[in-house]
Amino acid sequence: MVEIPTPYTAGKLALKESAEDLRARIPGWGADLDPMDRPSYPREQPGIETGAHWDFPERQEAKWPRERSIEHAFMTPVFGTSTPPRGASGAIRKYAYKYSEGRATHWLLLIAADRVDAWEHHLSSFATLRPDNPVTETGVLSELSRRGISSRFGKKRADLSHQWIDPVIVGAPWALAAGGVAAATLKTLRKRRVA
Repeated sequence: MVEIPTPYTAGKLALKESAEDLRARIPGWGADLDPMDRPSYPREQPGIETGAHWDFPERQEAKWPRERSIEHAFMTPVFGTSTPPRGASGAIRKYAYKYSEGRATHWLLLIAADRVDAWEHHLSSFATLRPDNPVTETGVLSELSRRGISSRFGKKRADLSHQWIDPVIVGAPWALAAGGVAAATLKTLRKRRVA
């Protein structure tokens, strides 16, 4: 088997540069080299068993093409399979992995994909017998029935600073969607009256 220098191997990886070169190039590098400053040092001694019963863990079988960070040479040995990418949100997620995890573009695309995924599920719920109900599912009724409003005054709650924007983030998309449906319905009714 070819030696693969990854964090998934049982052995310890060797440095690509010497400690002296790194210390000269990076200010503060090696600040934790003193064994007395590191609680994990005794476990890092040569000859101490790690407990791993493998040189490289058994790889999980991929049943469809998975997203993989460009920082990694291959997929991690184990990965999630509960929600395969699908629809527009899946396409956005796949596109996000063309960028490094160190770039904001990668993470912003993943956040956008989550929002698109939520709306895909909201829209698909209307094709079922029990569509989403934004009034009961957002918990807005509990603000009136479970001391929601009184709990906000005179308390040191962490969410008070952003509570003003919560109705906009949660309610505005539903209000815009309802307005769009109402406008489309009115336009259809006007066309029928003219015809």
